[in-house]
Amino acid sequence: MSKSVLITGAAGFLGSHLCDRFHKEGFKVLAMDNLITGNLKNIEHLFGKENFEFYHHDVSKYVHVSGELDYILHFASPASPIDYLKIPIQTLKVGSLGTHNLLGLAKAKNARMLIASTSEVYGDPMVHPQTEEYYGNVNPVGPRGVYDEAKRFQEAMTMAYHTYHGLETRIVRIFNTYGPRMRLNDGRVLPAFIGQALRGEDLTVFGDGSQTRSFCYVDDLIEGIYRLLFSDYAYPVNIGNPDEITISQFAEEIIKLTGTNQKVVYKPLPKDDPMQRQPNTDKAREILGWEAKVSRAEGLKITYEYFKSLSKDELFAKDHNNFEGYIKK
Repeated sequence: MSKSVLITGAAGFLGSHLCDRFHKEGFKVLAMDNLITGNLKNIEHLFGKENFEFYHHDVSKYVHVSGELDYILHFASPASPIDYLKIPIQTLKVGSLGTHNLLGLAKAKNARMLIASTSEVYGDPMVHPQTEEYYGNVNPVGPRGVYDEAKRFQEAMTMAYHTYHGLETRIVRIFNTYGPRMRLNDGRVLPAFIGQALRGEDLTVFGDGSQTRSFCYVDDLIEGIYRLLFSDYAYPVNIGNPDEITISQFAEEIIKLTGTNQKVVYKPLPKDDPMQRQPNTDKAREILGWEAKVSRAEGLKITYEYFKSLSKDELFAKDHNNFEGYIKK
């Protein structure tokens, strides 16, 4: 009998890659997404396959799954700064109510649950690189607070179910990840730069470009998550690539990669945008035997090929999704 896994946010960037991995490993995959930011195109290749089911559902509402369930991976959440500003309440609800609903399901089914947390729990960090023991520097009432605090609450709620109910739980703190199926216009720096290069636009750097990011290729991240789920470790684990680069240097890399000759234009830095992002991945190495393997040059090449394959409509689309139906006037 195949083990079964419920993956929420299954039609999103990371969720869809998790569906692929678990399906390939022989699991019965129950994919769930309300499609507010996800795209069915990301998982349509799995439709009609044995051991794959899709449920169009918002996990902020009561979640029911019939039959046995062994694992839950909670990856449902808007995950880009544009989304937080457009749908702030939905972002908070999926991290709080959604997490509560799924923890209740995990308890009822005696399933192990892994939640997708984020490096955003560290806010604009005073400690560099960031270790799991660092509590963060977050502005709860700033524009990013709806995401940061939803994820911090999600961690606290998950740990409470672990300590109070003895539920098997795992927490992954995900640092910047990239690869095929990223939304081109989600507001994050990597798809933004590649999209601008492909459209022949200048590359926009916010701030003076001295802020840093560390980019992890999606296959490396999925491997880390897979190992964490089957480990015995219940506390948060950073998964990311510690290879740090400034945004200005990164813009130059993209120009070189795409063979375009755009200039870089500088605009004011958005409020609470973190100046440094670099994971300390010692725990992942010690506990999971995991480290990032794919170099940025290699990963960017694959990602660029993916973005090049998009249609003209997709390339020039100004908005990924219309959220009107989710916003009360």
